[in-house]
Amino acid sequence: MFSAYRLIRYHERSTSARDASARALASVIDAAKQAGGFPHVSAFENNSKTTAQLSLRAPKENPMSEDTKVKAELRESFGKGFARRLRAAGKIPAVIYGHGTDPVHVALPGHQVSLIIRRANALLELDIDGKDQLALVKDVQRDPVHQIIEHIDLLVVRKGEKVTIDVPVVVTGESAPGTIVNQDANTLSIEAEATHLPQNVEVSVEGLEDGTHITAAEVKLPKGSTLLTDPEVLVVAISIPAEESLEEDEAGADEAAAEEAPAAE
Repeated sequence: MFSAYRLIRYHERSTSARDASARALASVIDAAKQAGGFPHVSAFENNSKTTAQLSLRAPKENPMSEDTKVKAELRESFGKGFARRLRAAGKIPAVIYGHGTDPVHVALPGHQVSLIIRRANALLELDIDGKDQLALVKDVQRDPVHQIIEHIDLLVVRKGEKVTIDVPVVVTGESAPGTIVNQDANTLSIEAEATHLPQNVEVSVEGLEDGTHITAAEVKLPKGSTLLTDPEVLVVAISIPAEESLEEDEAGADEAAAEEAPAAE
């Protein structure tokens, strides 16, 4: 009787745990869809569509949302000592410049900005004493040992304005069996609208054979962007590893020698 009771309770707990897991997964998928940050969500719904959707996926853009709105504090003190005190207080010293304006020195909230600049070419919507200002992250100086952010350079930009940026190249997919992918260019220089800057550009190598070359001109760019890098620059090349290629050449030479031997006799 006691064992049967324990078995029933175990079954109830297991069922409850599975239901909770299913609800949690469903909520994560719904949240990811709304945020637009989970490109593989559709794989849970229909695996047959996954390959086609991945191959047509457009480059990701840096979204302008609540998390990019940053309250900046004007600062009038400078020097290494003051910068250390700022960082100890959880803030990051920064300078804003561009469009012929005088440089403006500010302090930014450290944790929030650290999360934002994980994205390449991050765009900040600054609130400086009640005045709104768009600024593009141009340079981040870090401690070479501890990788702590020491200072940030921000470039003033305006809506509708086009800016020059370097975007990372991300290789997706797998090339044909027995081949390797050689990535020659890690970034491409493009001109794009300041409020629609891509985080990266993707190059699919799915199923590509030995000898395939992909140049900068063949990389898909976001709508409205212009390639500044030389179009002929090699981005990705597919090849057979040198050892395998050498073995194939030696095997071919041996076969040719074997065919020639009887003829010589």
